[in-house]
Amino acid sequence: MKCLRGIIICAMMSQSVYVTLVFAGFCVMRYCSTRGGVRGWDFRDVLFSGYAPDGGMFMPESVPELSPDTLRRWRGLSYCRLVVEVAALFIPAQLIPRDDLQVLVDEALSGFSVPEVVRIARLKDGLTVLELFHGDTLAFKDLAMTCTVRFLNYFLQKDNRRATVLVGTSGDTGGSAIQSARGLPGLDVVVVYPRGRITSVQEKHMISCLDDNVHVFAADGSSDDIDRPLRRLFADTELVKSHSLMSLNSVNWSRVMIQLAHFIYAYLELSGLEEAEADAALPELEVVVPTGGAGNIAAGCIVKQMGLPLKLVAMVNSNDIVHRTVATGDFSMAANVTQTLAPAIDIQDPYNMERVFWMLLGRDGASVKTMMEEFQRSRRSSLPENLHKLLSQRLSTGTVRDDGILETMRRCWEDNRYVLCPHSAVAAWHHYHCPHSAGLNRCYIATASPAKFEAAVQKAGLTFDLPEEVLALDRLPTRYQNLERNLNWCKDWEDRLRECIQSVGAARKNGGTFYT
Repeated sequence: MKCLRGIIICAMMSQSVYVTLVFAGFCVMRYCSTRGGVRGWDFRDVLFSGYAPDGGMFMPESVPELSPDTLRRWRGLSYCRLVVEVAALFIPAQLIPRDDLQVLVDEALSGFSVPEVVRIARLKDGLTVLELFHGDTLAFKDLAMTCTVRFLNYFLQKDNRRATVLVGTSGDTGGSAIQSARGLPGLDVVVVYPRGRITSVQEKHMISCLDDNVHVFAADGSSDDIDRPLRRLFADTELVKSHSLMSLNSVNWSRVMIQLAHFIYAYLELSGLEEAEADAALPELEVVVPTGGAGNIAAGCIVKQMGLPLKLVAMVNSNDIVHRTVATGDFSMAANVTQTLAPAIDIQDPYNMERVFWMLLGRDGASVKTMMEEFQRSRRSSLPENLHKLLSQRLSTGTVRDDGILETMRRCWEDNRYVLCPHSAVAAWHHYHCPHSAGLNRCYIATASPAKFEAAVQKAGLTFDLPEEVLALDRLPTRYQNLERNLNWCKDWEDRLRECIQSVGAARKNGGTFYT
């Protein structure tokens, strides 16, 4: 139903916490494609979709603005409570009532190993680390994945239907999707990972799961190679419709939406907001993010658009397409994905940059469509001058080679007796090599536990006691299928995955199990 343009002040929560939202056009949050071909979808439609039918990615048609008063009122909320507040901005109560949303988020985040779900480590010389890795698979993906899977299950149970999730992973997403969805009666999960390009712990989090609704494939290629047959499968409208095929990569809007919360949490805890005068300008916080597929940094850009004064820094490894894009406007893939000590960000196709481009171009879907289709066709593009200028103003970047990762891990240990995972070290390199501006607080995002990357820790000359839950993975049986590389590998992988999806669907239709 249409409403007057303007400011809507909505009462939220029993303790009179309010949020000021600015909407243009609609009272109910609706979603559109970054390529302009789809508008007016609701959260449930988007949750079950992955890519939009026109090949784009879903974004809110209007982004809520957070007022300074709202931010001050949110200061001190628990992480779980903050996730609910953020999610409620984008999920209308008509779809998930507020009480149900609270229950779903509480259940999703109840299994984390620290009571506060995320934790802040305040180290020497202003090195402040936001630890996001205390979930089942020891990676930040667990935060958004557990919530997203709960939302999925909520709708599947209400509608008495099933869905099939298809996930390509560079290491962490697959394990998180599996652990979040294992055993759920209405959801099958098909995961493809790059064999030999992830760590043993990442692999075991996937192949040791023997639940009947989990189907794992090890592909002889990179994560970008895996994305090619997956895009073809999602483009098969009949397959998507008949099997309710969907994605749980950060293509899925819900994943990005939940990730907004940890940027807001970092700002509320670390910016110095509590010390600022009520009528003064909000203090700025610099947030440094290790970046691969760019879902996390896209979330940071959305939060910045919502009104938080963030200074965003995207740090990459030798797969430096995001750095080259920001620094020179060269949005082009290298010939090959480089294997590094930080494998979860070994990505040359940072697909969530499409969301960033769309925001910066004023939601110009036609321009985004032209640029992204050219990039997918030729694997290279040069940003228009106006877009490059806006991007370089919105985002800073840096690139770190493996020797820099090891140097950072050693230095952090020597200074703090604190072990960084190699991805977190990609971010923390910035602390040791970029001067700290006076009066500007910084936060470094730690995306994974060092327990997942024992070889890198050892290569840095450090020791780390592996937790029992990691050691126990070696004692578990495994199940997976290989996707071999040949002259027609892309079509072969597509056919194998389609056959799996169809066979699983047939088994569920007959009410039986898939594995004997």
